[in-house]
Amino acid sequence: MRKLKVALIGCGVVGLRRVKYFGKNFSLIACADKKINKLKKIFTGRNIILTNDWKKILKIDNLDAVFIATYHSSQNKIIEAFIKKKIHIFCEKPGGTSHKETLKLLNLIKRKKKICIKIGYNHRFHPGFILAKKIISKNEIGKIMYIRGVYGHGGRKDYHKEWRFNKKLSGGGELIDKGSHLIDLSRFFLGNLNVHSSFLTNYFWKTKLEDNCFITLKNNNNNFSFLHASSTEWKNKFLFEIFCKKGKIEICGLGKSYGSEKLILYKMKKNMGIPEKKEFNFSKLETNNSWKIEINEFYQSIIKSKNSFPNLYDVYNNLKIINKIYK
Repeated sequence: MRKLKVALIGCGVVGLRRVKYFGKNFSLIACADKKINKLKKIFTGRNIILTNDWKKILKIDNLDAVFIATYHSSQNKIIEAFIKKKIHIFCEKPGGTSHKETLKLLNLIKRKKKICIKIGYNHRFHPGFILAKKIISKNEIGKIMYIRGVYGHGGRKDYHKEWRFNKKLSGGGELIDKGSHLIDLSRFFLGNLNVHSSFLTNYFWKTKLEDNCFITLKNNNNNFSFLHASSTEWKNKFLFEIFCKKGKIEICGLGKSYGSEKLILYKMKKNMGIPEKKEFNFSKLETNNSWKIEINEFYQSIIKSKNSFPNLYDVYNNLKIINKIYK
C-alpha cells in the first residue's frame, strides 16, 4: 500500500492530534494556518511547506488528500475548492453550517465520483459505539424503541469569549457544537430523523448564543431521541442510552475529564424484574484508538475507491435538523 501525500489546514489542537495518527499511511507535506509563524517550531527539521493562506495548498502538485480542521464557517468553501481539484477530503465535524450549501457540494460531487470525502464525527469510532452497533445488529436485545443522550461540560474561565460562541465562526452555540455529535449518533442508530420539538436557551454564559439545547427527534416509525447538550454541566458528562424491546445499552464516558469509557448491557429476563447486567470497560488506549481507526478507514476508502462514512450525506442530514431548529 502506498503512502499518501497530505496537507493539514488548521493547526489547532484537533488538527495536530490527527497528524499523530497518520502512521505509515499518510505523509504530511504542507500545513496552513493563520498563525503559522507561531507554530513553526512544531515543524522544525521537517521538510513541510508552511503557509498562512490555505488557498496556496491548492497549488501543490501531487497532493493526494487534505485534512481540514478549521472554524465551522470556513469548512464549506474549503471543501468545495478541493472537490474541484479532485483531492480527497477529511474534514472535522460539522462539515459546514448550512445544509443548503452542503446540497450544492453533493451535486458537485456527482461530477467528481472518484473523490473520497469523510467527516470527522469521531464518536462513531469509539469502542462503546462499535460494540453497541454489533449488539443491535445481532438483535440481542430486540429493536430500538428510543434513545436518550446527554453531552455536557462546564467550559472554563471566559469561555463565552472563545470562537465557539462567535456565530460568525461557529455557526451557532451548543446545538451545532456538542449537539451535532448527539444528532449524528442518533441517526447512526435510528436513520433519518425529523425535528419533533426543541428548546434553546442561555442560562449562564454572557453570549447571545445558546449554552443549552434540549431537543427531541423522531423517525417515521415514531422512534424518539431525547437529547441535551450543555456548557453548564459543571462536572463533564457523556451519557448515551439505547432502549430496546428486550434490554438497554448504556454508554458513558469519553475518556479524560468525561471519565473512563464503558458500555453496560442490560438484558431483561423472561419474567422481567431486575435485568441481567454485563459491563464492558474500555482502556485509555482503546478509547484513543478511535482516532486511529477513523483515519485508517479514510485511507482504506481512498485506496479501495469505496464510500467513506460519515460523509457529506451525513453532514446534510445533520445540518438539516440543526438549521431547522435555529430557524
